[in-house]
Formats: sequence, C-alpha cells, structure tokens
Amino acid sequence: MSKFILFPRQKGLEGKNEFHGSIKMSGIKPREFPLSLSELKKTLQLALARGGDFADIFLEYRTSLSILMEEGIVKESAESLSSGLGLRVIRKDITGYAYTNDFSPEKLKSVALSASAICASSGASRKLPGRFRHHLPRGDITRFRMQAASRPLEEKLELVRRAYSAAMNFDPSIKKVQVAYGESRQDIWVVNSEGLSVMDSRPAVRLVVMAVAEKDGRRESGFCGGGGRVGLEYFRREMTPEFIGEEAAREACLLLEAVEAPAGEMTVVLGPGHSGVLIHEAVGHLLEADFVRKKTSILWNKLGKLVGSEQLSVYDDPTIPGFLGSYNFDDEGQKPVKTALIEKGVVTGFLQDWLSSRLMKKEPTGHGRRQDYTCWPLPRMSNTYIDRGEYDPEEIIRSVRKGLYVSRLSGGQVEDSGEFTFSVTLGYLIENGRLGRPVKQATLIGHNLDILKKIEMVG
Repeated sequence: MSKFILFPRQKGLEGKNEFHGSIKMSGIKPREFPLSLSELKKTLQLALARGGDFADIFLEYRTSLSILMEEGIVKESAESLSSGLGLRVIRKDITGYAYTNDFSPEKLKSVALSASAICASSGASRKLPGRFRHHLPRGDITRFRMQAASRPLEEKLELVRRAYSAAMNFDPSIKKVQVAYGESRQDIWVVNSEGLSVMDSRPAVRLVVMAVAEKDGRRESGFCGGGGRVGLEYFRREMTPEFIGEEAAREACLLLEAVEAPAGEMTVVLGPGHSGVLIHEAVGHLLEADFVRKKTSILWNKLGKLVGSEQLSVYDDPTIPGFLGSYNFDDEGQKPVKTALIEKGVVTGFLQDWLSSRLMKKEPTGHGRRQDYTCWPLPRMSNTYIDRGEYDPEEIIRSVRKGLYVSRLSGGQVEDSGEFTFSVTLGYLIENGRLGRPVKQATLIGHNLDILKKIEMVG
C-alpha cells in the first residue's frame, strides 16, 4: 500500500482579456523583436500558399547568466544570448516545421517554403484574417520586486558566497561544496494564421547547492535548491542562501549515518513536493494528449473511468504565481487553464495543445510547450500536483507500523506499460508510527495503475 503526504499549494490566477493595438503587460515588458507584424503576416501567407490548415510563427529572445563556485573561488561566470524564429504549418495531422536565427527577408522566405513543402497539397491557399487580435493576461505569473536581470552582478555573487560559506561551515565532515546560481529571461511572440498575436516574458532565477561529506572512508552528497519566477528578494524572505547551504550539508551528513534500504513490499509515505515527482513521471506524462491520441499511453482509453483511490485528485496548473512551470500564455499563444486530470480517482481530462485538441475534438488547455524556437510545441505538463487531502501529515506517519518515508527523490522513469522505477536519495524507516533511521539507495518499483489504487491517505 502507498500513502501520500501533500501540503496545499497556492491557487493560481485566472482571467481573460483582449484588445487591439499595442501590447502592454502587468509584469515585465517584452523586448522588441526585429520584425513587424506585417512582415510576419506576409511570411504566414507565403507558408500557406501551397495549402495547409494552419500556420504559426514563434519568435524567441532568451538571455541567461550562470555563476559556479567551488573550492572557495568563483570558477565560472557566463552570459549567453540566443534568438530565433520557428515556423509551423499543419495540414490534417501532418506538421511541417522550419527555424532560423537569421531574420532577413530571404531567410524568412526560405523558412516559410521549407515548412510548407511538407504540407503541400492541391488545395487553395488559406487567407489570413484582415485584423489580428492581441491578448494580454489579467494577472501575471511572476512574483518580484527586484528583477534579477536588473540587479548588479556583485549582489548575485554575494548570494553564492553566503550559500557556500553556510554549507562549508555546517559540519567538519563537509569536504566539498558546489554552488550554482542561474537566471534567465525568455521573451516570446506568437502569431498565427487565425489572427492571434501574443507576447509574453518569462523570467526565472535559481540557487542550488551540492555538498559532499566524508567520514571513515565514506562519502555522501546532499542537495538543496530554490527559486522560480521570482525576484532576488525571494532569497531574503522565503529561502535564504544560508538555509539552502545548510540543508544541502545536513542531507550529506545524514546520509553518512544512513543504512541500506530493506527489500520487499512495504508501506511508503511520500513527503511534500517529492510525491509530485512520482505523479509527474508515473501519471502526468501518460495524460499528455499526444501519447493519448496515438494510443501509446496506458491511459488512452481511461477517460471517465476509475483508475485510482477516491482520495486521489491530480491537477496541472500553469497559472500559479512564482512557480517555475508557470506562464501567462503557452508556446502557441493560448491562455493556460488549471486542468483536472484525475478527480476522486477518475480520469477527467488530458493536457492538450492546439493540434491534439483539434484531432481529438477537445478544448485546448494551454499546454503547448517548446524547448526553444528550434522545436515545435507538444502538450506537456507545467505544475502537476496532488490536491490536498483530509489527513494531517503527522497522522499519516503515526498510522504506519513499519514502512518507508521518502524525503527526496532524485528522479525516475516510466515505461509505456506503466511500470515505473524511482530512486530515493534520502528516506527514513518508519517504526511504530515514528521516523527512525535514515536510509539511502532505495528504489521504488511498481505499476502506476496498481499503486494509484493502493493510496490510503492523502495529507
């Protein structure tokens, strides 16, 4: 049997607004792109000249900064910039895609012709609407007062040094510390053949510490990190560099005393946050619409059917302010919505992008996502989580006579068949309703549909 501890997450903002004219946003103003709307419309029309049901253009401008500190010195500091454009043409279920980082008229023409060649047909050219509509968010998924990109480098170096010092000074057994700071900002502009024009700006910042402890010939590592679509004040109010450094060191020291994990079936209690890792891999990917419509997901025919405990409700919400998976518009320019995937054990929905929703005759959910401008969008998760349950977390642990409490997972994988494997970085034995000795190198294995039905308690 399996039990979950989940703490409630903040609800997101929802809203819709439309207007014609220049684009304004409540958060960060997107950077200017080197092309006009009229140039993009001309390119779209060319892309549809050989036939095609739909076309869109995705422009991206991305900047990033990274800092790495180890062995007492800042070893690396790097800045990067990338920009480019991807053009997609769709006819029925066929997709043509081409991209470039050259915005010259000749290259735009080449990209349009390349994408359209894959979807060429004898049909008439589709005409663009005369008027394009601009969308803007009512709320904003960013939470910041001090935007990271606008702050001096020395301020970020100080965060890194503080985290490094906190980890190194935590315990004499700490022998090595590595601190990584990263920030990025992605500006996008999506224009499509249905007359949609959307801009969005997505800042992100993260501070991560890895600490290595050594004792009596044994070496163990601990990890902790924090961040999101937030400003640098996040590291003053919510997770200080000292907290992040000390937590990484504490985990490394705990693992020095950890015992090998026992084998066999037992009750498993998943800690807050990391239960989401299991749900993300073992359930979330199987409810992404491209896997569903191609029938490669074990859940492709489970809509409306009971697949798990009635205590289990799973949602995906791209609108939670400050979360790294959040966005005001997806990479197809669609407004994202909080989507119920499983409610009281019943599959209630799938994560949709434009193409899948069209082929499946469902409403888009705003989950069309790209790695960058070189990739076409796919329906993928944002912030996937188990909804709150009725049990107090301590009550769940007290109910277990013998079991395993999972504090942190390092990742896992799931087969199309539903079989999953997850690695436990840090866990604790549960003995007579109390947390006992720490354990390491545990592996959770099972089948997702089997384990969903065995959930007994949700925190």
